[in-house]
Amino acid sequence: MENKNVGGLIVGIGLVIGLMVLIFNTILKDLIYSTCTHGPTCGMYDTLSIQTWISLSIVAIIIIIGIIIMFTKPKEKIVIQTKTIKEKKKKLNLENLDQDEKKVIKLLQEENGGMFQADLMEKLEIGKVKATRLLDKLEAKQLIERKRRGMNNLVVLRS
Repeated sequence: MENKNVGGLIVGIGLVIGLMVLIFNTILKDLIYSTCTHGPTCGMYDTLSIQTWISLSIVAIIIIIGIIIMFTKPKEKIVIQTKTIKEKKKKLNLENLDQDEKKVIKLLQEENGGMFQADLMEKLEIGKVKATRLLDKLEAKQLIERKRRGMNNLVVLRS
């Protein structure tokens, strides 16, 4: 909601409360006049006027807050746009790699850049230890990256 609407709503609520205070005050005043037998020296008259001023002061504060909210400007929204720049994929240099490392890179390229480590082991027909050592070497050369996914690793080509 805009500040004008919220401020108007608060001012409206303040006016309704003020009207209720005045109606209640009138009814209470009639009740005091009819029941108080001491006349103008009765303590209820003073109590009634104090209660009326306190109530009207609270209503005035509510209305002032509503007016202040109505005339304050809302904070400006700052919109930040981010631009994504696609980096050109650099061609992988496979010259310094041994036979098994080249197989891993080619398999990952065929699988759109990533696959689970268990699937990679299965396709290469190698064990866990050899796969871990092979992937450690490729990770050290910054050609791949392993990402933990539950109980398995996702092996992806670095771009």
